[in-house]
Amino acid sequence: MSRVASVEQVAQDAWTVPTRGRGFTDITAQVGDLVVSSNVQIGIANIFTAHTSCSLLISENADPAVRRDLERWFARAVPDGDALFEHDAEGPDDMPAHVRSALTGVSLTVPVSKGRLQLGTWQGIYLWEHRTRPHQRKVSVTVLGQ
Repeated sequence: MSRVASVEQVAQDAWTVPTRGRGFTDITAQVGDLVVSSNVQIGIANIFTAHTSCSLLISENADPAVRRDLERWFARAVPDGDALFEHDAEGPDDMPAHVRSALTGVSLTVPVSKGRLQLGTWQGIYLWEHRTRPHQRKVSVTVLGQ
């Protein structure tokens, strides 16, 4: 039988994720720690980044080849310096980074059960930097539940 839960607890935190340029940064532990400290036993965790040239992704966490393959596929699908793009104020990776972010998204929602993120065995939460140079990216997490 399903149980209808009311929101009785809310926790929120934000932090900065330094990136080294294009690539993935695993933020699973930080999100999971906030969920545990929130004392929410059943609910949701919403993860959000306030940027238009990086994104959030749930992906394979065991084999880094998966993330390398994603990078290669996106390099083919949305290449830097494509003549199609007018917006290039910050360089040839500027508009491709925006497209990649729009395609993959800037927020995720993950169920919380028994006080833990309900990720699959091989799932991790990643901030995906789409620009080629390093950036400081803000991530906020809101945990709602009871």
